[in-house]
Amino acid sequence: MAGLTVPRIGRPLSVPWEPPTLARVLNRIDLRGGSRDPRGLLPRAQLDVSEAVDRIRPVVEAVREHGFAAIREATERFDGVTVDRLRVPAEAIAAAERQLDPDVRAALVEAIARARRVHGDQRRVDVTTQVVPGGTVTERWVPVSRVGLYVPGGLAMYPSTVVMNVVPAQVAGVESLVVASPPQRDNDGLPDARVLAACALLGVDEVYAVGGAQAVAMLGYGAETTADGTERCAPVDVITGPGNIWVTAAKRLLRGVVGIDAEAGPTEIAILADDTADPVHVAADLISQAEHDPLAASVLVTPSVALVEAVERELARQVPATKHSERVTTALTGAQSGAVLVDDLEAGLRVVDAYAAEHLEIQTRDARHWAMRVRNAGAIFVGAYAPVSLGDYCAGSNHVLPTGGCARHSSGLSVQSFLRGIHVVDYDEAALRDVAAHVVTLANAEDLPAHGQAVQARFGGATPA
Repeated sequence: MAGLTVPRIGRPLSVPWEPPTLARVLNRIDLRGGSRDPRGLLPRAQLDVSEAVDRIRPVVEAVREHGFAAIREATERFDGVTVDRLRVPAEAIAAAERQLDPDVRAALVEAIARARRVHGDQRRVDVTTQVVPGGTVTERWVPVSRVGLYVPGGLAMYPSTVVMNVVPAQVAGVESLVVASPPQRDNDGLPDARVLAACALLGVDEVYAVGGAQAVAMLGYGAETTADGTERCAPVDVITGPGNIWVTAAKRLLRGVVGIDAEAGPTEIAILADDTADPVHVAADLISQAEHDPLAASVLVTPSVALVEAVERELARQVPATKHSERVTTALTGAQSGAVLVDDLEAGLRVVDAYAAEHLEIQTRDARHWAMRVRNAGAIFVGAYAPVSLGDYCAGSNHVLPTGGCARHSSGLSVQSFLRGIHVVDYDEAALRDVAAHVVTLANAEDLPAHGQAVQARFGGATPA
């Protein structure tokens, strides 16, 4: 759900769009009968974040040096909006909530409640270990003080991403939350009204109409938010949330200045399915992620040729009927999407583990058995009645997830994203005396004698016997 989006400034298609034909929908990759490592053979969107870093570096540096003036210039250039004040007035946030469609309100309230239920169980507790009599180590879990939560506003608007960012931060106990989201020309230069309404429902009142790399720079370095300098956004400790390639590049550039959740790439769905899967469901789920973005990846992994053919027929039927059919077609026919044929589900499991999808659906016999054997995925959706769309909104799980294969080593956004484990070491004299000789020995072995002497100084300059 929360993958990277294509920048809104782009080159139009050079040829008129045509509805998909059966032969044009999914690329096929046949891995049957071989033992090759699938990692280099699977479809994946190609993005050069390093090049993007070089391109946005001047924007980030300008914000660090010139603050509001640089943000204003970048906002005019990239968003086509002239701003005099970056912080959204409290009355505008309240008005967005009052004017919110009642059905959307009810859906957001339910999504918030379910997210709080799931994330509430993630809160860690302090643990004290008695190492020896008189010697303890306590691991404290302490929230960061201030976080910046980015909510994209390009091809689509994401009030649900407000929920997914804010809820775990609030459950973690973060005291200061700030949301940044791009200004919209059709909303008087404010962020999308549904995004503002979601902030109101969650009690977030510090919201800025800033997008792109300039938003990340403002959050990371802090900046004045009015021309006269009377208002200011204080720097944050951690920045989370997805965005386009320029947001991703800026997060990479500021990593170390602040903590970041991840470098979000294009959204992905992989579906491991056998001949029991309903092709109508499979096709609909592939389309659901493809509508995010022309670079979105939709991958089917199956040992069933018959299922692939049935899904192709369904795609040819369903794609022309969907609202964003041009975008969906571009994504499904791109090199990042495809149908992967495997010998059996065991081989399919190896393939999806190698792919490490942001979203992985299991639509097979005994789906939970296969789901519990998966090692690498941002989130796993089990069976016919747990589509990715459920997780995007109302499962209670988080939809800010690792992309681009990063699920092999990274997790999705959670309460832990906003906590730090701090060890508190508490030893009395007897406990230190008991281990002093070992400390001195190891210090000398590493040629750091002053480390040992710091212990000996507590016992008259000698190592206790």
